[in-house]
Amino acid sequence: MGKVIFYEEKNFQGRHYECSSDCSEMQNHFTRCNSIKVDSGCWVAYEKPNYGGYQYMLNKGEYPDYQRWAGFNDCIRSCRMVPTYNGNYKMKIFERTDFGGQNLELNDDCPDLNERFHTRDISSVNVMEGYWILHEHPHYRGRQFFLRPGEYRRHSEWGSNSPTIGSLRRITELN
Repeated sequence: MGKVIFYEEKNFQGRHYECSSDCSEMQNHFTRCNSIKVDSGCWVAYEKPNYGGYQYMLNKGEYPDYQRWAGFNDCIRSCRMVPTYNGNYKMKIFERTDFGGQNLELNDDCPDLNERFHTRDISSVNVMEGYWILHEHPHYRGRQFFLRPGEYRRHSEWGSNSPTIGSLRRITELN
């Protein structure tokens, strides 16, 4: 069981809200979020309600201000716990929507997608095993997109405005 605490002010001050399961709407509990403590588990925090907007991967630890989780602002409105997973990792990425065009199967992290796939455009994904995070830029920088097992026929289904992806990695207990 995981636990995360969201605080309105920096350095774990002000009103706070403790969460131990997925929460699709947190606006009633606090107005802004400037620090977070992850006591246990691995979490994805979202800028907007119902798991929308910017996404932030949160591992166990303390984040005294929003820059520490690569936040674009102090707005967190929903969160989701990443289930503990110890199995294999496998995903297939496709250049075009609906699983068309050039494709590549991955079982491991990829710090520079363009170097490996010769394109930065991923328009559809089939996550067969494991939980993954896509990053907008190479070397795990920029916007993040959390993917659970399943089929994503177009980039908007994982919350992106663009098919451009620079890197991707598995979500493991070691992250």
